[in-house]
Amino acid sequence: MDFNQEYQQKLVSADEAVKIINSGDWVDYGWCTGTPDVLDKALAKRTDELKNVNLRGGILLKPLAVFEREDAGEHFTWNSWHMSGIERKLINRGCAFYAPIRYSELPRYYRESATKNNVAMFQVAPMDKHGYFNFGPNASHLTAVCETSQKIIVEVNENMPRCLGGFENGVHISQVDFIVEGENPAIGELGGGGPATDVDKAVAKLIVEEIPNGACLQLGIGGMPNAVGSMIAESDLKDLGVHTEMYVDAFVDIAKAGKINGSKKNIDRYRQTYGFAAGTKKLYDYLDENPELCSAPVSYTNDIRSIAALDNFMSINNAVDIDLFGQVSSETSGIKHISGAGGQLDFVLGAYLSKGGKSFICCSSTFKTKDGEVKSRILPTLHPGSVVTDTRANTHFLVTEYGKVNLKGLSAWQRAEAIISVAHPDFRDELIKEAEKMHIWRRSNK
Repeated sequence: MDFNQEYQQKLVSADEAVKIINSGDWVDYGWCTGTPDVLDKALAKRTDELKNVNLRGGILLKPLAVFEREDAGEHFTWNSWHMSGIERKLINRGCAFYAPIRYSELPRYYRESATKNNVAMFQVAPMDKHGYFNFGPNASHLTAVCETSQKIIVEVNENMPRCLGGFENGVHISQVDFIVEGENPAIGELGGGGPATDVDKAVAKLIVEEIPNGACLQLGIGGMPNAVGSMIAESDLKDLGVHTEMYVDAFVDIAKAGKINGSKKNIDRYRQTYGFAAGTKKLYDYLDENPELCSAPVSYTNDIRSIAALDNFMSINNAVDIDLFGQVSSETSGIKHISGAGGQLDFVLGAYLSKGGKSFICCSSTFKTKDGEVKSRILPTLHPGSVVTDTRANTHFLVTEYGKVNLKGLSAWQRAEAIISVAHPDFRDELIKEAEKMHIWRRSNK
C-alpha cells in the first residue's frame, strides 16, 4: 500500500483515537518533549467515564490536562520514570508516584514486564517518504514501548525535530493504529536553571582542569553542568567527544565553539551519541537533521559497557546531599522527592571503568531554606528516608566550591577527612564532632 494512502486511512481526530482507552488500562504517554498534547486534552474530556487508568511517562515539561480537575486522582494515576517539578507537585496531590529503575534498564523492562501497555500515545515528527515517524529527541525507550503496546497512536507535530543518525529512533506507519494531527505546539523547553552562580563557576573550574584533550563528555542538567559547558567552550580543549544520556544546551555551545569532533572516540567516532534531549529552541534547531548526532536508546547510551569502552570518559553530575561515608543522594532529601535514579550510577560506574576516565559528583557546599537559613549539603549521615543514588563504594570525585577530592579507595577516616575538607568552613567543626561519634575520625588528623 502507498504510505500516503495508509496515512489517510489511519488519520482520525484525537477524540476518536482515545475512545479505545478503557478503565483499568495502562497508557504510555511517551517521554519528555514527546508527551502527547491534543490526545491528552481529548482523554481529559473522558474523565467521568474512566476509573483507574494508569499513565506512564516522565520529565513532564508542562501540566497535563488529565490532572486539571481536583478529583483527577480518582480517575488517573501518573507513574513516572523520572521526575520534573510538575510531577513533584502531582506527588503532593496524591496523583503521581515515582517508579525507581536504572534508566538503562527501561527498554528491557518494557520487553520483559508482565504489565504491558494497552495503549501508547506520543508526539512524533511528520512521516518521512519511507513511512517512518521519528521520535524527535526521545529515542530513549520508545521503540520498546511500541513493541510491547497493544495499540499505538501517534500525534504528529510539525515542530518536532527529526533526530537521526542512530537506531531505535522511530516507528513505521505499519505499526501505527491511529494517526492524529495535533495543534503543532512549540516543543517544550527545559531551562538550565538560570545563569551560572559564582559557586557554579568555582566548581566548573575545578572540573575543567581535570579534562584532557580528546576526552568524551557526559553532562547532567543544571547550573553546574552548564557552567562546565560554558568554560569548556571558552577553553583550549580540543578533539572532544560526546556520549551522554541527556543532550543539553551546553553541548551546543561546546560544539559551535569547535571543541567537539569525536575523532578520539573508540566507538561511534565523529558522532555525538545521546539517549534523549531537552533544552531550548537553540538545542532543537541544532539537533534537527544533524548528521553529526546519533540518537539511540538508553539501553545503549547508558550501558556501562558502552561507557567503559570510551577512553578518558568524563561524567559530570549533580547531587542533593552527600554524607561522610561518601553516600550520594541525587533523588530525595529525606522523604521529599526531587528527581530519579536516571543514569547517574551507570555513568559513575562506567566512567571509572574507562581508561583514564573520571566521575565527578558536584554540588554547592550549602543551600538556603525558604526561611533564609544556611544548611550544609554535606551531612554526617543522609537524612532519614533519603535514597542512596551512588553507594559509598562507587563515588569517585566529589567537587564543591571549596575543592575536589578523590574518594576512591579511601578508608573511612580518610574519606571523612577528605569530604569535610570541601565542606563549608562554618560546618567543619560540627562535622568533625559527628565523625568522632561515628568512629570515622582519627583525632591525630584534626
